[in-house]
Amino acid sequence: MLEALKAEVCEQNHELPANGLVVGSGGNVSGRDPETGLVVIKPSGVKFSKLTPEKMVVVDLEGTVIEGEMKPSVDTGIHLYIYRHRSDVFGITHTHSPYASSFAARGARIPAVTTPITHMLGRDVPCSRYATPGEVDTGAAIIEAAAGGWAVLVKAHGVFTMGKSATQATSIAMYLEEAAMTTHLALLHGPVDELPQSEIDRCYNWFNKNYGQAGQKQVKE
Repeated sequence: MLEALKAEVCEQNHELPANGLVVGSGGNVSGRDPETGLVVIKPSGVKFSKLTPEKMVVVDLEGTVIEGEMKPSVDTGIHLYIYRHRSDVFGITHTHSPYASSFAARGARIPAVTTPITHMLGRDVPCSRYATPGEVDTGAAIIEAAAGGWAVLVKAHGVFTMGKSATQATSIAMYLEEAAMTTHLALLHGPVDELPQSEIDRCYNWFNKNYGQAGQKQVKE
């Protein structure tokens, strides 16, 4: 199971620069094994192009390295704080993606003005209070602002998205950046109407019922 999780986490880390969500070695993706509770995360300071499944670091929920030759990401403590406080989260993605982080720089939320992001989140994207860099205060700020949701902007820092897997958390990060860019561009032209909560709820429920291949009937040849 851990070998498959290492491969998934490595692949999702590669998605970050491929989609313009990070530069250099900043940002990270982690995944939690539902059986053991162990967490796989990117090593610290290693460029994304150099990452392989074998270079992923495995830690327990207290941060003890279980497998790996390198130091885990400096954000590992934040990831672990979230995992310890959100039993429903099995993947976390952290980026400094430019458009979403521009909202974080202002301490502003991303309003729910487009349907693609409401499909995935069922709400706007809240921005946390300013958090002193480090696992406890930043982790606490994320948990507070998320209020059970799947995405948070950390004021003056960047983006944290969560999911049922590393793949889902990264997918949310991609769509969040697209929504942030679209919203930013729309606001340049003037005020934008936010979707009413009833429509946000309808979009979210429809998407979760219909998106993807789960439950698809077999097509006879």
